[in-house]
Amino acid sequence: MTTAAPPINNTQFSVNVTAKSQEQSLYQSSGAIVAAIVVGVIIIFTVVLLILKTYNRRMRVKRELEPKATKPVMPPTLGQNSTSASQHPVVTFIPVDIHMQSR
Repeated sequence: MTTAAPPINNTQFSVNVTAKSQEQSLYQSSGAIVAAIVVGVIIIFTVVLLILKTYNRRMRVKRELEPKATKPVMPPTLGQNSTSASQHPVVTFIPVDIHMQSR
């Protein structure tokens, strides 16, 4: 006596395989998209850093090549003989309103 094996539902098996393969391909493609975005952000960051570096270098060279401005004439010191009155630096104190919160 031989017993027949129960028939396998081929349509259900193929649907499971295709669903899993679609899900797997979806995960793989989403991983590829995330990797592409990360690489793109790194490339953009690198390009911006290089542009800033060259701009900084050009500005530094431009500043170094510009003629230096002469220092302003300082008022005479107290030890020198001068007819003008000696000027002392004036310090003004402006009080700031302080609002303390009661605790």
